[in-house]
Amino acid sequence: MQSLWMLFASFMFAIMGVCVKLASDMYSTSEIVMYRGIIGMIVMSCTILYQGGSFKTTMPGQHLWRGVVGVIALWLWFYAIAILPLATAMTLNYMAPIWIAVILLAGGFWKGMKQVEWPLVAAIAMSFVGVTLLLQPVFETDQLAGAITALISGMLSALAYLQVRKLGLLGEPEYRVVFYFSVVNFLAGVIGHVASAGGGPIVWHAHTSGYGIGLLAAIGLCATMAQMAMTRAYRLGKTLVVANLQYTGIVFSSFWGVVIFGDLFDWHGWTGIGIILASGIAATYYNTRNTARGAAIARTDPIASEV
Repeated sequence: MQSLWMLFASFMFAIMGVCVKLASDMYSTSEIVMYRGIIGMIVMSCTILYQGGSFKTTMPGQHLWRGVVGVIALWLWFYAIAILPLATAMTLNYMAPIWIAVILLAGGFWKGMKQVEWPLVAAIAMSFVGVTLLLQPVFETDQLAGAITALISGMLSALAYLQVRKLGLLGEPEYRVVFYFSVVNFLAGVIGHVASAGGGPIVWHAHTSGYGIGLLAAIGLCATMAQMAMTRAYRLGKTLVVANLQYTGIVFSSFWGVVIFGDLFDWHGWTGIGIILASGIAATYYNTRNTARGAAIARTDPIASEV
């Protein structure tokens, strides 16, 4: 039952995506990232103080690396959500497990590994077939930049997840990982907004309505709850079940995209989403069960499947 926390996390991430897309009409991406960080900091600070935890860490460099890579991925993802159909942006970002497989394969060849893991190669190849089908209409529109941005976001998310796994192996509790990531979000949002002024006057969008404030609050709360639920699921649930349940986020996002934004896909788009989803599940299954390396990771690292 603990694995079902991932369903909650996926639902919250999908709600966050909806709120980001709506808030993009009123706020810049930098501002959204900043407010997401502020709310995350407040929530996690209260959680740490209430539970008697500690803000002190012995690995600030590891947190900084995870934060910088993660916030760039988040920034690009929010930008992609603003200009792409919601399901498209979410699907491309959820390709992180595929990029992890690419990284592991490339690392194996770099280290002289002679045995080719053909199931992983097949999963990677099929995922890119899915991307081609999903983005076929996009190449003829002004949304190409958003599609490329979402793909890069997924790649950087893969690197961030690898760093999250490393922090977990080093014994860093999840609440500190989430807290310091929120801190980096806040700082990056402020710096990005100041830099976007280009030396001119710095203009912050006024909170003229409760609607805008509500969207920003929902983004921060949904993102923080989703991160905590996801971490809990990976630590207490069955890793393979949890890793596969994360792809329900694509289903949730597709539903909200159709209902709220009127996003429509032809058979190419829906087939592409299905292929990407199936390829991600296959890659996760192979990495966690069908190899000696994956089996060892699954036994010793409770959050390994997060990557």
